Amino acid sequence: MRKLGLIGGMSWVSTRTYYEHINRIIQQRAGFPMASAPLLIESLDFTELSGLTSPEDWDRAAEVLIASARRLEQAGAGAVIIGANSMHKVYDRVADAVSIPILHIAECVGERMGADGVKIASLMGTRNVMTESFYRQRLVAHGIDLLPPDMRNVEALDRIIYEELMHGKVTRSAERTLKTIITVKAQEGARAIVLACTELEMLVDVDANVLPIYDCTRIHSEKAADWILGED
Repeated sequence: MRKLGLIGGMSWVSTRTYYEHINRIIQQRAGFPMASAPLLIESLDFTELSGLTSPEDWDRAAEVLIASARRLEQAGAGAVIIGANSMHKVYDRVADAVSIPILHIAECVGERMGADGVKIASLMGTRNVMTESFYRQRLVAHGIDLLPPDMRNVEALDRIIYEELMHGKVTRSAERTLKTIITVKAQEGARAIVLACTELEMLVDVDANVLPIYDCTRIHSEKAADWILGED
C-alpha cells in the first residue's frame, strides 16, 4: 500500500471522520481483517485558520497549508489530501508548491455525480463554499447545475458548522434545520444534495434521505483509499 498524507485539524472532528472512513475502507478492500491505512497526518491548529475573510488572511492560510504539504512530502507521503472543503480555496497554490499529487475533494465528488448522471443539485457547506466559485465551478465542470444559494440557509448552516459541529456538538435543532433545507431544495427541483462540509454528515443519515446525498468526506475518503491501494 502507498503512504498518504492528510492535512487535518480543520476541524479535529472531520479529521477523526477521515481517519475512520479511510481505515474502514482499507480494512474491507485489503482482504485482511487487521489491515489499516499507512497515513501521515498533519493536524493543524484551527485557531490559525478560522474566521478567514481578507485576502491577507487567505494568503496566510495558503502558507500554512503549503508548509504542511511540504512536510508531508518530505516525510514520505506519495500523495496528499486536504481534510476540509473550505480550504480548497487555496488548493492551486498548495498543489503547485509540492511535486506529489493532491486529491481535490470537489473533483472527486464531481466525477462521482457525473458518472451517476446527476444534473441538478444543491450545495451545502460553509459560507465560502456555498457562495464562491472556487468549489462550485469544479462541480459545474462535470455537467452539474447547482441551485443558487439561499442566503438564509447560508447563514444558518455557517453558524451551525462553526458554532456547533466543529466543537463536536450535535443538536436536534440543527438536525431539523438541515432536514427542512433538504426538503425545500427537493421542492425547488434539486435531484441531489452535496454535503460540502466534512462535519455535516453528523446531522443527516446519508444513506436514507428524501434525496440522494453526496457526502464529500466519504467520497474523498474512498478516493484516498483507491490511491493507497493503487486503484486510482
